[in-house]
Amino acid sequence: MQAIPGDSLEIDRKDRVNKPFQDLPLRDPQERVRDFDDVVIPFSPEQAMLEAARCIHCPDPAPCMSACPVHNDIPSAMWLIEKGNFKEAAEIYHQTSSLPEMCGRVCPHEQLCQGSCVLNKMNKPIHTGQLEVFAIEWEHLNDPYHIEPGAPTGKSVAIVGAGPAGLGVASVLRKKGHAVTIFEAKPSPGGLLTYGIPNFKLPKNSVFNKWQEFETAGVKFIGNTYIGQDKSINELFAEGFDAVFLGVGTGIDSKMEIPGEDLPGVYEATDFLIRSNVTPDHLPVDKSSRPVIGKKVVVIGGGDTASDCLRTALRLGAEEVTCLYRRTEREMPGGKKDRQMAKDERAKYRFLVQPVKFVAGDDGQLAYVECLEMKLGEPDAKGRRKPVIVEDSNFLVEADTAVKALGYWPDPILGKTTPDMETHDWGLITVSNKETGATSRKGVFAAGDVVTGPDLVVTAMVAGQKVAYAIDDYLKNLE
Repeated sequence: MQAIPGDSLEIDRKDRVNKPFQDLPLRDPQERVRDFDDVVIPFSPEQAMLEAARCIHCPDPAPCMSACPVHNDIPSAMWLIEKGNFKEAAEIYHQTSSLPEMCGRVCPHEQLCQGSCVLNKMNKPIHTGQLEVFAIEWEHLNDPYHIEPGAPTGKSVAIVGAGPAGLGVASVLRKKGHAVTIFEAKPSPGGLLTYGIPNFKLPKNSVFNKWQEFETAGVKFIGNTYIGQDKSINELFAEGFDAVFLGVGTGIDSKMEIPGEDLPGVYEATDFLIRSNVTPDHLPVDKSSRPVIGKKVVVIGGGDTASDCLRTALRLGAEEVTCLYRRTEREMPGGKKDRQMAKDERAKYRFLVQPVKFVAGDDGQLAYVECLEMKLGEPDAKGRRKPVIVEDSNFLVEADTAVKALGYWPDPILGKTTPDMETHDWGLITVSNKETGATSRKGVFAAGDVVTGPDLVVTAMVAGQKVAYAIDDYLKNLE
């Protein structure tokens, strides 16, 4: 329910529609490509108030609110920001979201809240994500938010994976009074937020500031512990945990299975991004060195990860960075906003191209990528036109570095090492109901990408929040 006076707005909706649009403030591409700092320039309080004042406060249910996976009360937040009540606006986001500062930055707003803003029909939509970030960052600097733990219940939960799903679960369970310990294979918390998303999109200090909230609320963290290898789920129960939540995501890079994948100079996206974007004190031991790249870099793939790799390569000093994609730009699954930022930063794109071989030079290093030309055929099951090989169209693309950004698969180790827990599709965890996240193994719950396959940060967080309530019910009924 919107916490704003409805009738008083009727007289000024036309005025609000005609208020000037403020473009998203970005650092100059030639400047920002020299470092890994945030590319977005924060709104000043005056800018935030002006932008929020463009909201026409649609009747319930507002389209932006309906399109938001957590159903943030965006109109009420806009009203409060417009009036300069920034703390109260931040509290609106905390009511529904466990990670508002993350979602405000990395959600594809043009497909969600911002894309559903009715101002799209007559003007420009409101920068809902940037205003969310503004309110939360203002709060952090002026009146920090605290997770309020509930009265202790005597029950404890092990969370496997410190990413969006795991943090969503932890925030709800601590408010319910349960003890929470997060196990993570990497040294530091955050999961994808720390190790998968570059600093220029999501500054690491935002992630670690958020983690401080969890730590202050009593959430324990045990890093460098690979559940399924260093310790089994059965051992977690033996240690006294009453329930286990699995939120490990899908972190195994897809293979191309073409000749030359093991050549020096050919990287998987995860390895490339972690080693490029994370400071040494948070890096796993096996990824402590920066990638060595040459002058000409190719990135293979069309999603957001491909955009992240293109932009990272430029910041590492590559002179020429090119994306190779087997369909056209129209079929690319990645967000247009990130792709445009990559183009602004000098990244190039070659479409209807299929790499088939990595070719070494005389020194044994990658020198070329052999490719085939493609054309689009009939639509596949998802409605995307299938790429079809053009026979005898082989050609070489000069490259001394290649990054494969082709998507992700689940890690099958949890299914293999956990008796009575069903999995499917190469390791995705089977749940009886996505709302409850209950697996076939009693006391074990799962949500996020490890259940659905790769999706958004916000959908993983929401799934974790929902499953947390099911875990709470389970613990209440546990003898």
